[in-house]
Amino acid sequence: MQGTAVHLAAMHLSGALLLLTFLLPPTWALDGYASAYDNDVTHAGDPTADMPGLVLLLPALGCVCFHGLVQIPSGLLGTRLGRHRTARTDYVLALAVAGTLTFVLLCAVLGPAQAAVGAWPLWTELMARVALTLAAYVWLNRRLRTPPTARG
Repeated sequence: MQGTAVHLAAMHLSGALLLLTFLLPPTWALDGYASAYDNDVTHAGDPTADMPGLVLLLPALGCVCFHGLVQIPSGLLGTRLGRHRTARTDYVLALAVAGTLTFVLLCAVLGPAQAAVGAWPLWTELMARVALTLAAYVWLNRRLRTPPTARG
């Protein structure tokens, strides 16, 4: 029961950190928002050129999907595979799983041909976000699992 509580606490911390990283909007969201103003038919002051407010929630929806489909499985699998090893090994294994799952997710969303050719900037951006959050996941997981006397 304690192991489950530790993983839940680590997942919530890493999910909150991932959400905070999306305060800096992804490049694809900024590109989509800018493209609404780059056409010749409307100009920046035209209220019909504004994007619907719902589109601004798209990065938040992407964050939730990324958290559930990539971050949580990679954290769980990385710490499971790295059990009885160092925290650095846990982190590297979790990053390897996250990189693979991120590429599979991009292939599912963009199609395999497009993901293999043009999605590397998006993959790199997502991996930079998840690298920070998985570090917090592994750190908290190790911190809560290690008895206080062993921490030194």
